[in-house]
Amino acid sequence: MSTLDQRNAAFWDELCGSALARQVGIEDDSAESLARFDAAYMGHYPYLPGYLPERLDGAELLEIGLGYGTLSAELMRRGASYHGADIAAGPVEMARHRMRLAGLPGAEERVIQASALELPHADGSFDWVFTIGCLHHTGDTPRAVREVERVLRPGGTAVVMLYNKHSLRQLLKVELPGLLRRRRSHDQVAAMYDTNEAGAAAPHVDYSSKRDVHRMFGGFTTVDIDVRNFDNTRFIPRERLLGNVDRLLGLDLYITARK
Repeated sequence: MSTLDQRNAAFWDELCGSALARQVGIEDDSAESLARFDAAYMGHYPYLPGYLPERLDGAELLEIGLGYGTLSAELMRRGASYHGADIAAGPVEMARHRMRLAGLPGAEERVIQASALELPHADGSFDWVFTIGCLHHTGDTPRAVREVERVLRPGGTAVVMLYNKHSLRQLLKVELPGLLRRRRSHDQVAAMYDTNEAGAAAPHVDYSSKRDVHRMFGGFTTVDIDVRNFDNTRFIPRERLLGNVDRLLGLDLYITARK
């Protein structure tokens, strides 16, 4: 395991979504508490279900980057033959717990600790790969995308979220200060996106433009890109900016790519 993988394994052992869990008062992993967390999570990202098929009955599916397991549980509910991978032990155990709660067998074999840069799955193993907010932390986003492509079957689909290099946040807080000779460090910028409870920034973050995406996903037959998500603002509720302003200057790129 590389040094960055080790750092990521330690950082992401605190589940992505823990800040939201603290905000809504989640203190255990009971089915009731997780349902309350999931409702808050989907309420914050109301567009996310639109990237999921209505049914996944029997489809072989891999999720990379598991966090608190909200998406994991939703994919299971839609009937996927679910597999998961994460660099950190904590998210792996949460996804396994979600499988057990759903009454699905084989949690230990199907959800594994692994690097997105070296997935231990054979070529063409999956009909779907979902990875939301993960690949840009690996240290080599293009290589991670190639791994997604490798494990997909011909005709398979990847749904990937990457941070947008041309968001309003990047423009105002990264590009403009750079022009004024007040360039922020990697950790200062990363801390605008992901921090743990202690306030430390994620070990590594990449930011991608639409042009970058088309280059990285060049081996896919079709690539669709949506811009989504937006910062909280002082004067306008964030939810009023979703579906309009965020489609131009949002924080995230949602990529749907068919092999």
